Amino acid sequence: MEYITLNNGVQMPKVGYGVYLISPEECARCVSDAIEVGYRSIDTAQQYENEEGVGEAWVKSGVAREELFLTSKIWISEAGEEKAMKSIDETLRKMKTDYLDLMLIHQAFGDYYGTWRAMEKAYKAGKLRAIGVSNFFPDRLIDLHHFSEIKPMVNQIETHIIHQRKIDHEYMTKYGCVHEAWAPLGEGKNGLLQNPVICGIGEKYGKTAAQTILRFLVQSDVVVIPKSSRKERMAENINIFDFALTEEEMNAIRALDQQQTVFFKHYDPEIVEMFMTLA
Repeated sequence: MEYITLNNGVQMPKVGYGVYLISPEECARCVSDAIEVGYRSIDTAQQYENEEGVGEAWVKSGVAREELFLTSKIWISEAGEEKAMKSIDETLRKMKTDYLDLMLIHQAFGDYYGTWRAMEKAYKAGKLRAIGVSNFFPDRLIDLHHFSEIKPMVNQIETHIIHQRKIDHEYMTKYGCVHEAWAPLGEGKNGLLQNPVICGIGEKYGKTAAQTILRFLVQSDVVVIPKSSRKERMAENINIFDFALTEEEMNAIRALDQQQTVFFKHYDPEIVEMFMTLA
């Protein structure tokens, strides 16, 4: 495994395992499989309702807590300093740990400044080793950076080959914030895993399209958290450190960027209204 260094010196694995849309019933099994094949970074969220499964799996794994990098996210319903503080303690209880390696604000809605103050306090108290945000566009990230005591260390956003977020990446780099990709394989939408450029490059190295995409992102200094419920795919997704793409190949993949989401736009009023129903 390779690591990236956050702006406070904490080392974060470049490849982690995401549990979005994995049912609470299946989560413990999936995380156990992920740890068994070599993952040491697990990403969940309060809104996923499977934090307990992550906690159960890592405890049963026998892997020392300090060898793991556990991430969760504070949902909109828990926004604000007081509610966020309580939710952090509840997440720690559910995940059976005294601290998290990374806590993120899940969405830039509600009193996220109050949430950030709560995270700063938890960070100073040793409950959180690193803090950051998710789904923050550059304007919100810059604003939070300038008006916070502790600067965001990670921004987790939708990122894959047809939505590479180059401008976002530029500003994250400028402000010392690590770029982390959710849905790095785009869930296979829009033919991502059948793209002839990707498949051709992968064939050269004896790698799948998924491995080629993940390698491109990691080589672009983007942390990835692919999800799969199949153990063989988990093993495949983490096996990307035995080859490197040439600059010509990197440029060929960069040219595939359409700057378009394959899911939804966070600034679409209907999407925002939907988020509020989940709050």
